[in-house]
Amino acid sequence: MKRETPTPAIRKIRAPLLRWYDTNGRDLPWRRTRDPYAIWISEAMLQQTRVDTVIPYWERFLEAFPDVTSLANADPDELHAIWTGLGYYSRARNLKAAAESIVADHEARLPDTAEALRELKGVGRYTAGAIASIAFGREEPLVDGNVIRVLTRWLGIREDSSRREVVERLWTEAGRLVRGPRPGDLNQALMELGATVCTPRSPACSACPIRRDCDAHARGDAQRLPIKRPRTRQRPIRAVAAWIERGGRVLAVRRPDAGLMGGLWELPGGDLDAGEEGRDRLADVLAERIGLRIREPESVGVIEHVFTHRRLRLEVFRARAERGARVRLSGFDAHRWVAPSRFLELAHAGSTRKALKRLGITDETSARTARRSRA
Repeated sequence: MKRETPTPAIRKIRAPLLRWYDTNGRDLPWRRTRDPYAIWISEAMLQQTRVDTVIPYWERFLEAFPDVTSLANADPDELHAIWTGLGYYSRARNLKAAAESIVADHEARLPDTAEALRELKGVGRYTAGAIASIAFGREEPLVDGNVIRVLTRWLGIREDSSRREVVERLWTEAGRLVRGPRPGDLNQALMELGATVCTPRSPACSACPIRRDCDAHARGDAQRLPIKRPRTRQRPIRAVAAWIERGGRVLAVRRPDAGLMGGLWELPGGDLDAGEEGRDRLADVLAERIGLRIREPESVGVIEHVFTHRRLRLEVFRARAERGARVRLSGFDAHRWVAPSRFLELAHAGSTRKALKRLGITDETSARTARRSRA
């Protein structure tokens, strides 16, 4: 492992980075506020999610929950409904749990140090550094994917960037770089550079403010860095789900809070084992998971959805429930019989949205129903 970068080299790139950021930084809504709460929400949403996707969600979230107290008191279903479509739903649950702690232990005000912020549910090293530096002007570093790319190229780190020793070096270098005026802007400049110029493919080195000091640019191998270990192969999953109607309503079930898609509503169903066919297993799966017998099952097609480490192939059916039977849940923690057009209003994951679209239930379906009800 190469020794730390000399302090003069660190100091040399600080001013160019800040000048570049002042001229080229994107006009993002959370950059127009100094409200620590609003900045915290943006940082939580931006994890694993593109900026363009986050902007409307952030605006709707703050409209629904404008401060820590309103978030702490939020109804979990309403919170999940606002979050639906962003993915990684544990982030929403962690935000609420953290808000409850802030109200109980910090007089409804976010702590202003990275150390105290890291005691909150869901706030790790990166998020604590981002909030502390951007909202409170603390000289705290942050390291995310964009910063890793900028630093490994600038420093010429040609080792696996996920190795503990490399990660710690990057945090050390980021910590030395952030010391000085405008620490929050310096951190945002690093992230902005990685997002818009020092990109994974075809980096625009000619537009980079620190290219003259960049080792990878000098050696012509910027696109090779950072070096990453091979990705884990996604595990294939096959499953069935059914749109079950009874008395003009359809059955929705909710997953337990823990685990994949925790706390979200979906169509009832379950996984298939290797070699099993959906039509052959559907009735038994539903009997096991919801205690209902069905009739007239009809396949409406297959949807595919990719999670971080899993690839789902879901066959979707229409069916009717036998009369008189009561729902008995196994593996779900709640159920509702809802009007078909209202299903989308429940908090649900992207895979469920795809299944509903396959069934002809879309946002436009719900909008038409709402217009008719107001007429």
